[in-house]
Amino acid sequence: MLSAPPTATDQSRYARQMIHPAIGEAGQRRLAAARVLLVGCGALGTHIADTLARAGVGFLRVVDRDFVELHNLQRQVLFDEADVARGQPKALAAAAQLRRINSAVAVEPLVDDVNAGNIAALIADVDLIVDGTDNFETRYLLNDAAVRAGTPWIYGGVLATYGMTMTILPGETACLRCAFPAPPPAGAAPTCDTAGVLGPAVATIAALQATEALKVLLGARDAVNRDLLAFDVWRLSFDRLPIGRKADCPTCGDGPRAYPFLDYAAASRTTTLCGRNAVQVAVLPPAALALPDLADRLRAAGTVSHNEHLLRFRPATGDQHLVIFPNGRAIVHGTDDPALAKTLYARYIGH
Repeated sequence: MLSAPPTATDQSRYARQMIHPAIGEAGQRRLAAARVLLVGCGALGTHIADTLARAGVGFLRVVDRDFVELHNLQRQVLFDEADVARGQPKALAAAAQLRRINSAVAVEPLVDDVNAGNIAALIADVDLIVDGTDNFETRYLLNDAAVRAGTPWIYGGVLATYGMTMTILPGETACLRCAFPAPPPAGAAPTCDTAGVLGPAVATIAALQATEALKVLLGARDAVNRDLLAFDVWRLSFDRLPIGRKADCPTCGDGPRAYPFLDYAAASRTTTLCGRNAVQVAVLPPAALALPDLADRLRAAGTVSHNEHLLRFRPATGDQHLVIFPNGRAIVHGTDDPALAKTLYARYIGH
């Protein structure tokens, strides 16, 4: 005889983790009341969201600017081939799967780029920020915003078989700029294009990030990792690097503080996407495009298809194609040159 489906309030699903003395019934109630912002729902983000939803974290705000493609399926666990066929935005596809996993979790998907103009609103009502991004610009933005607001956040990054993570508790621990005072200059570091990404490396770092998230949400500050952890799954090497809070850190130090990544006017309007041969072009302030009308205008210049979430356009000439979102943001595929991406954007969409 088949058992009845679980109800939204059925706590038996958490029985195995509630046995852990750090959780118990009180801890599980605390997780149910917790609110988390997950920035990026790709390789790291899908693993983290899956774990936190299964653990019963009550609210997940999932923000991602991209859509599901076939090459994502190698390491992004919330997506499948049907999502690729539908051209689903990652945030929406992830939210649908998370709701099937745990209907008691409130999932708020946002198909958007996290930037200096919206970050304050995104973090205003959450207890924790978790990094699932793939670029340093956004991570330094998160660091500035989190430290200024006093909100804990968890950094994570993976390249090839190697990954790193660090938990930042503003006022208690070092911040990202204590460990890395500035983003690496363009061309100075390997990228997904040149080094690739191994799925188990993603899963390892995401598991560490999710564990740290549970510690923070449970109030287990004494158990929180306060070092930079680095792990190579291929060589099976593990490094724990103590990072002390630096008195002269411009973000969290003892002197005058500066938050340059929160400067809306200075925010970059183009971002080269790791491993994609693509450039994102952001519009500041966001626009309000009617995709059917835009499709009608573009048909004379190339091939167009669209749904309620995005429009795909391939010009009649050239090797590039554009994916355009209702808020005016676009991803230009077939180039890693921001200047060319902006030129194509202006030519087909407008300034």
